[in-house]
Amino acid sequence: MLAAGGGTRMKSKTMKVLHPIAGRSMIGHVLHAASALEPTRIVAVVGNQREQVGPHIEALVPGVVLAVQETQDGTGHAVRIAWEALPADARTGTVIVAYGDTPLLQGESLQAFADFHRASADAVSILTGVVAKPHGYGRIVRGADGGVEAIVEQKDATPEQAAIAEINSGILAFDADFLDAALPRLGNQNANGEYYLTDT
Repeated sequence: MLAAGGGTRMKSKTMKVLHPIAGRSMIGHVLHAASALEPTRIVAVVGNQREQVGPHIEALVPGVVLAVQETQDGTGHAVRIAWEALPADARTGTVIVAYGDTPLLQGESLQAFADFHRASADAVSILTGVVAKPHGYGRIVRGADGGVEAIVEQKDATPEQAAIAEINSGILAFDADFLDAALPRLGNQNANGEYYLTDT
């Protein structure tokens, strides 16, 4: 669960993931959806305002592992910090990455996605969507066979890629062995100078 970002676009003194929506915090909705998976462990990456965010998450999910991202160097960096917070013998099975600021995520959708990933036997699965206004989202670039070739972030997209309507929701599923091998290989040669999880 990635919850380290500052949420600066909201221009609020309250951390974005702590904003209440329909009786729960944003991250509370996401954690509720994640509970449908009956996960062995939940690792939450905190950073900005961690003094408020960390205890809030711990109150919602007893036994959660908190990992601290001191500098926001991208989603790949955040997941690497989460991964390193786990003992080596816990780095197995299917790993689902979700974001604390996606309160509309439903447990049924997340369960269907996890089931799809396991049945596919692919190393990585991406929950995508087609939207009318894709500006700001990573675009899904597919090859002639329909397979995903890349996820290109808005700032890195060519005009042709920016016209693609299929976007990355940010929800990803990984085979643990693949993720373990991929995280150390991530680079930050992009417009933001960040480590993108989507480069795995």
